[in-house]
Amino acid sequence: MKLPEELKKAREKIKQYRDEAKVQLHLAHEDIKDEWDDLEVEWDRFKHRLDELLHDASDASKEAQESAHEFAEQLRDRYQKLRDRLK
Repeated sequence: MKLPEELKKAREKIKQYRDEAKVQLHLAHEDIKDEWDDLEVEWDRFKHRLDELLHDASDASKEAQESAHEFAEQLRDRYQKLRDRLK
């Protein structure tokens, strides 16, 4: 096989890999966007629950406080995992 033919085949193979990577990148972006949207809903829920808990802190049960703390840790972990995926 002559060099120009080999280069043409190489170009086509690289183009194929590039196109596949572009599709995968787009899909990954959509997955991350969906995860972000889900996390934002959870963030809003958390802020609302925390505001209620802090407003009624003297009346809040230990169980409610622990539940809010657990939820905060889970939410933090999910944001951290998402951030790490973007690196």
